[in-house]
Amino acid sequence: MSTEWYWNSSDFWETLHFQDIVTWFCAGAMIFGGVVPYIPQYREIQKTDNADGFSTYVCLVLLLANTLRIIFWFGHPFELPLLFQSIIMITTMLAMMNLCIGVRNKTAIVPSKSRLFSAIEDEEILQVKHSHSSITRSYWDFEVKYFWEWTDFLSYLEFLATFTAIMGIFMYFCIETFFVVETIGFLAVFIEAMLGAPQFYRNLRKKSTLGMSKKMVCLWTLGDVFKTAYYILREAPIQFWLCGILQVAIDLSILLQVLIYRITPSPVKLLLKGESHTS
Repeated sequence: MSTEWYWNSSDFWETLHFQDIVTWFCAGAMIFGGVVPYIPQYREIQKTDNADGFSTYVCLVLLLANTLRIIFWFGHPFELPLLFQSIIMITTMLAMMNLCIGVRNKTAIVPSKSRLFSAIEDEEILQVKHSHSSITRSYWDFEVKYFWEWTDFLSYLEFLATFTAIMGIFMYFCIETFFVVETIGFLAVFIEAMLGAPQFYRNLRKKSTLGMSKKMVCLWTLGDVFKTAYYILREAPIQFWLCGILQVAIDLSILLQVLIYRITPSPVKLLLKGESHTS
C-alpha cells in the first residue's frame, strides 16, 4: 500500500509541476508581453534621435487605462499578474515619454517656449511674474490648449499624480458602491480597447494604410487574442474579456483595411503614382 501511494503521489506532484510551469509562463506573458512591441520603438527613437513617428497620445491612453485598472483592483481585486501588468505598462509608458520629450527638446531647431502642466512659461507671463513678484505657479494656471504638449517630463508626472490622486480619493469614498466600482473597471479596459480606433479612423479617412506598420498591427492582434483568451479562461471580471473582444475586433478591422486598400487604389497611392510618372 505504501509503495502504491508513493507512485500516485509522485505522479500527482509531477503533473502539478507541469501545470505550474504553464501557469507561470502564461502569467509572465501577460505581465511583460504588452510592453514588447514598444521595445523596438524605444530603440529606434534612441538610435535616430527622432520621435516624430511615435504618437505620445498612445502613452496617454495606456497611462490612463492602467492607472484606472490599478484603482479598480482595490474595489474589485483580480489576478495579481493583471495588476503587475499595469504597473509594468505605466513604467514603460513613462520611459517612452521621458525619451520622446528629451529627444524633441534636444533636436528642436528653434527652441520652443516652455509649456508646463501647471503654467505656461512664455515671455509675456514671465514679464507679468517679474512685475508681480507675488504671483506663483499653481495648478490653477493649467491651460487646456497645451494639454499633453508640455515640454518637460516633470509635467507629465504631475498630471499622472494628480489624476491618480483624484481617482484614488473618489474610489475610497465610493468603494462600497457596486455601480461606481464596476464603471471604473469598465472605463479602464474600454480606454485600452479603443487604442487602435484612431489608427482605424485615420486609415478610413485617407483610404490608405500607407505608413502604418503591418507587423505592429499583427503583434497587436496576436497579443490581444492571447490576452482575451487568458481573461476568459482565468475568469477575470466581465469588463476585461468584453473589452478584449472589442479590442480584437478593432485589430481585425485594421487588418481588413490592409487587404481592402491593397486591392482598391487609394487617392494617396494614385497621387504617388502620378508624381512618379511626371518626375
